[in-house]
Amino acid sequence: MGDAARGQPKSLLPIAGHPLAEYQVSQLVRAGVERVIISCARGQDRIFRAKLSGLGAEIVAVAEPEPLGRGGGLRYAAQYREESGPLYAFNGDELHDVDLDALLDLHRDRGAAATIVVAPLISQFGVVELADRDRIAGFREAPRLPHWVNAGIYVLDDEALARLPERGDHEQSTFPALAAEGKLYGFRHEGVWITVNTPKDLQRAEQYYADHPELRPTLARNRS
Repeated sequence: MGDAARGQPKSLLPIAGHPLAEYQVSQLVRAGVERVIISCARGQDRIFRAKLSGLGAEIVAVAEPEPLGRGGGLRYAAQYREESGPLYAFNGDELHDVDLDALLDLHRDRGAAATIVVAPLISQFGVVELADRDRIAGFREAPRLPHWVNAGIYVLDDEALARLPERGDHEQSTFPALAAEGKLYGFRHEGVWITVNTPKDLQRAEQYYADHPELRPTLARNRS
């Protein structure tokens, strides 16, 4: 969650009046999570604790002593666990409506070391359909492609955590190794998944949560 945008961590960008990370913490709380560990850049731990308190979970913000990469940051933050067993891990710029209970159930049923949420790949471009002799047969706007992509949402078990790199990206080291050993599984998700990288992504997220006020974070004391 250490990327910066508009002078602040990217995961604290406001979406429909709430920091992006508030949606993630609230989603975890609804799934029964009571303690959330946040991996952040040096000097950002205080702001994360201040922004995310009161949502119903203990917030443990862990600042990296130096840039460790995504996998290294996860490994460093995992030292602050108080329990063993599977945990949820989110990239800091993802908004989604993944069924976390179903994700955890599948992970346990498969006996996986790690389970990755995968989403269908939607083309960012419209495509031209060509027929014989390159005659244009039609057009399709932003079609779904026959591939699945990593949505940046995981369940990691003890083995996967132990094999995270001390520095670098787990998606280039830990995950390929687990896949080669048959210990990595996918959870197909065809619902909402928005990675907030561009102004267009931000606009889409703003519109979605404006249309769904019931999904906005609320302070724990205000919940019935």
